[in-house]
Amino acid sequence: MYKVDLSSDSKALAAIEARQNREKERQNRFFNVRTRVMGVDVEALNSQVAERKLRETTERSRDAAYGANQVQYDLVAQMLEKEQAERKRRLAKKIQDFREQKQQLKNRCEFDLWDPNGLKELPSHLCDSDPPSGPASLQCLSGKNLDRAAYLRMQQEQFRYSLERQLQEQQQARFNEMYADMLNDQLCLDMDMRATHLANLEKSCHMAMMSAIANVNKAQVTELAEWQHCEYQRQQAANFMDIQNQITSDLLTENPQVAQNPNAPHRVLPYCWKGMTPEQRAAIRKVQEVQRCEKKAQHQAKKALDEERNSQTTYLAQAMLELEQQERELCTEFRRGLGSFNQQLAKEQKEGQNYLNSIIYTNQPTSQYHLQFNTSSR
Repeated sequence: MYKVDLSSDSKALAAIEARQNREKERQNRFFNVRTRVMGVDVEALNSQVAERKLRETTERSRDAAYGANQVQYDLVAQMLEKEQAERKRRLAKKIQDFREQKQQLKNRCEFDLWDPNGLKELPSHLCDSDPPSGPASLQCLSGKNLDRAAYLRMQQEQFRYSLERQLQEQQQARFNEMYADMLNDQLCLDMDMRATHLANLEKSCHMAMMSAIANVNKAQVTELAEWQHCEYQRQQAANFMDIQNQITSDLLTENPQVAQNPNAPHRVLPYCWKGMTPEQRAAIRKVQEVQRCEKKAQHQAKKALDEERNSQTTYLAQAMLELEQQERELCTEFRRGLGSFNQQLAKEQKEGQNYLNSIIYTNQPTSQYHLQFNTSSR
């Protein structure tokens, strides 16, 4: 039985949380009632573009650093795999040489008991008819063994061979240990250098990001100052032109020729002609009043539409908050249920282990238990 919940990577969780925070900030920027404005915010758009470019540059540099680090790790892994394969090859060669030299068919002393012809192929010193090894011979007991010098010489050669093999094995083990330590030190050094390089890259990226943000802010301030200056000059020029037109126009002089329509000479322009009757002026005022009422109705309708849009935005924001609260509650309930499920699994596993230890595996096997499998038909 295993636990269901597995701990996730802290870096992945931090990246997901940062992405969620950025998404919430973006939604609040465009859907919040207090900060919502008509049209597109050029300053915010420029800052977003600069931030996106800086983020893409940082991600590209980080990916390049990780790629170089991965290449270095792959090279080290390939070197270790090659070294392991070489060790396996040397060990197999040693085993094969030992079998060829020490385990030949002519030097073996084993034979099959069920083979009737096997006793005939035994060496002469193992047969009962051998005079030096017979029951009437006392050469070995009296110290008159003629092959003792050859036996001692063979024993010395075996000791020398064993000693040389042990020395070679110890030397090879020391060499392998030194090589593994060298590879480990080289790997640690490469990892430290890579970590230092990544830290320098991150620092440079941070400095570049701060410099880019400062440059963007400075450019935005300069652009805003220039726009305000141009707008002020344009407004002053328009005011001066309006004053000049009011002074030099025929509106104050009340020239009746100004009221003539250039396209229709028998018609006059009402806003310029001073010779209207009271009925005509009343009709004009009535039409103007109707137009003002229509304008007021349009303004009220627009205001009502804006209020409805604001109320809908508020309702949507409240709905989003309620959905987030429900999501948090569901996540809490899921974690609680998952914890209780894990506790139940741990409890069942502990009970099963206690059952095995206390009931099933209580009797320790004795020597008599193992002797029942060691019987022989001979």
